[in-house]
Amino acid sequence: MAQVSDHGGGVRSIQVPIPDNPLGHTLVYVVDTDRGPVLIDTGWDDPTSWDTLADGLAACGTSPAGIHGVVVTHHHPDHHGLSGKVREASGAWIAMHEADAALVRRARSTGPGRWMSYMTGKLTAVGAPEDQIAHLRTARPRTGVPGLSPALPDREIVPGELLDLPGRRLRAIWTPGHTPGHVCLHLEEEHPSQLPGHGRLFSGDHLLPRITPHIGLYEDPEDATVTDPLGDYLDSLERVGRLAPAEVLPAHQHAFTDAPARVRELLTHHEDRLTGLLTLLAEPLTPWQLAERMEWNRPWSHIPYASRNIAVSEAEAHLRRLVKLGRAEAVTGTDPVTYVAV
Repeated sequence: MAQVSDHGGGVRSIQVPIPDNPLGHTLVYVVDTDRGPVLIDTGWDDPTSWDTLADGLAACGTSPAGIHGVVVTHHHPDHHGLSGKVREASGAWIAMHEADAALVRRARSTGPGRWMSYMTGKLTAVGAPEDQIAHLRTARPRTGVPGLSPALPDREIVPGELLDLPGRRLRAIWTPGHTPGHVCLHLEEEHPSQLPGHGRLFSGDHLLPRITPHIGLYEDPEDATVTDPLGDYLDSLERVGRLAPAEVLPAHQHAFTDAPARVRELLTHHEDRLTGLLTLLAEPLTPWQLAERMEWNRPWSHIPYASRNIAVSEAEAHLRRLVKLGRAEAVTGTDPVTYVAV
C-alpha cells in the first residue's frame, strides 16, 4: 500500500520506492490546481514504483490519467523517471529547467560507446587504478535502466517566474549544484497551519533534513566548460536560506521547519570539509588519491566500483572550489595531474 501524507492546503505526498537504494523512496507531491492535480517529481521508472504511484494517486482521489502536469525539480531518474509514463496516461505537460532539459536531450542522443569512451578517459585523467578502468570496460551493457532514455520535457521552468498552475502561486527558484538545472519551488501561499515564515518550499534534493546531496561535476562529453558545482550549490543554499519558508517539503526523508538553520549547518559542513581537504593536500594528490583519503559513509575498500566514480566526481568538485578560491593549485607537469594546497 502506498504511504500518503496530507500536508494541508491541497498538498499531499506519496512515498514512491527507489529499488535497491538506501534512500528508500522519493516523495512525490500532488498539488491541487483549478485544472486538476499537478505532480512535483514522479519517482523511479520501475513497475513497483509505478504501481505505488498509481495506488497513492487513487488514495488522493485521482489517477495517473487525471494528472494535469508534471513539474520536475531535476533530471535524475528517481525524480524524472516516471514522467513519460504519466504523460502517456494523461497527456500531462512536463516542465523542467532548460539546463537539465539539455542533459535529457544529451542522454537520449549519446550512444553507450561515446559515453564509455568519455568515462574511460576521465578515469585515466584523474589517476584511477587500472582495475577501476578495467571494471568499466567489462561492465555488462545496461539496458532498460531509468535515465538512459528519459522523457523530453515540453515546458521550460523559468527562474523567478510563477508556473502555470491555475489557482496556485508556485514560483521557480533556480538552485544549481546537485544538477545544473535543479529548481526549488516556492509556494507563495499562507501556511495551512499558520506556521511562521514565508510559504512552503518544495526543495527537491537541494535541501534535505538529515543528509547532504551529492555535489559532483556536471558531466557532459560535449562540453569542456570548467564549472564550479560546489560554488553554485553554496550560493544557491544562501539564496534559499534568505527565503525563510515556514516549512520545507523535500524529495526525500520528511518535511521540516527552520530552513535557515539547516542551510547554516550545510554551509558549515562544506567549509569544514574543504578545510579538511587542504590538510590532505599538504602533499600532491590526484583527484582519485584525494577521494580515497576523504571520509565517506563506509571505508573506501567497501565502496562499489560504480559508487567510486561518483565519489571521485565529488572530490573533483571540491578541488574545483579550492582552486577557484586560490587555496589549492595543480602541480605543473604532472600526469595524471596532482593538486596541492597553496
